[in-house]
Amino acid sequence: MPNKIGVMVCGHGSRSNAAVEEFAAMVKQLPAHFTDWPVEFGYLEFANPVIRDGLDSLREQGCDHILAVPGMLFAAMHAKNDIPSVLNTYAEKHGITVQYGRELGVDPKMVRAAASRVEDALNAANKEHGEVPREETCLVVIGRGASDPDANSNVSKIARLLMEGMGLGWVEVGYSGVTFPLVEPCLEHVAKLGFKRVIVFPYFLFTGILIDRIYGFTDIVAANHPDIEFVKAGYLNDHPEVVATFAERVTEILDGDNAMNCTMCKYRDQVLGFESEVGLPQESHHHHVEGQGATAPGSNVEDCKLCASFCTGACRLVMTDAQAHQHHHDHEHNHDHSHDHHHPVYPQADHPMGPESVRKYLNKH
Repeated sequence: MPNKIGVMVCGHGSRSNAAVEEFAAMVKQLPAHFTDWPVEFGYLEFANPVIRDGLDSLREQGCDHILAVPGMLFAAMHAKNDIPSVLNTYAEKHGITVQYGRELGVDPKMVRAAASRVEDALNAANKEHGEVPREETCLVVIGRGASDPDANSNVSKIARLLMEGMGLGWVEVGYSGVTFPLVEPCLEHVAKLGFKRVIVFPYFLFTGILIDRIYGFTDIVAANHPDIEFVKAGYLNDHPEVVATFAERVTEILDGDNAMNCTMCKYRDQVLGFESEVGLPQESHHHHVEGQGATAPGSNVEDCKLCASFCTGACRLVMTDAQAHQHHHDHEHNHDHSHDHHHPVYPQADHPMGPESVRKYLNKH
């Protein structure tokens, strides 16, 4: 009997009911892009159903070949470690095939979706406050922020593509957490640049506490600079181009085009400032989810378990003999630490425009 294919969209989850509802509403638009493929979803944390519940539902519908994609903009730890951990464990336990696709990433369709949100904000501002030339308008793109510089740099690429494509005067990039600059110091910097209008665009899929925080800091900085017009753009949500990109990420798995771009992956190459993380084992920092502790075998060249566990691409993890021996040694002698996994400290955690700026703000208020 031929395999029956099912589609699994793996989200992070949120404490915000509105964010969870928006994610579910987006996934419900995907079946229209496929023929006879059931679609389910699940979350890593904070919300139900969890990922394994969605996989259970697909199995109950007779699916034994799952095409899974991360419901995320960029590939940082969640997409590279946590989700593959859950999928790998589930596939092995139930004897099914799970192929893992790539994140939404930097894609022309995603840039068009982002431009649409910024255009909407510009049009509304022009209608309410009058025209401001685009060359006198600064765009500020706010990303989620991660301890992975590759994911963070992709936000900057999206921002540059938007600025050039839309003919805006300048663009700056900030982040809602982990890295720097965070929202308030970023906007205070922008206020010094002399632009009449500032568009603040959260490059996020869905709503939640972080969106509220971004808009809240925008209000604070706007109050400090009443001579500048600060405009809040909407986040991506279920823009048709976003849905179309998700659908493409699923179908390209079968086409063999789903290999991640690993050129700047900190787990397989010595990225400046993150050299100690090369060859780290795949293990989830979500201790309540499945699939922790899978490591690459102690040989010189092995399949990269970090981001291509199910990928049909040719992603490879290359380790020196010394790295491979230590990798194997650590795995053999640390089976009792499943609830105390060590993750490297983000090297710029004390940067004054990063998490320190939030602590200072909270201390003042």
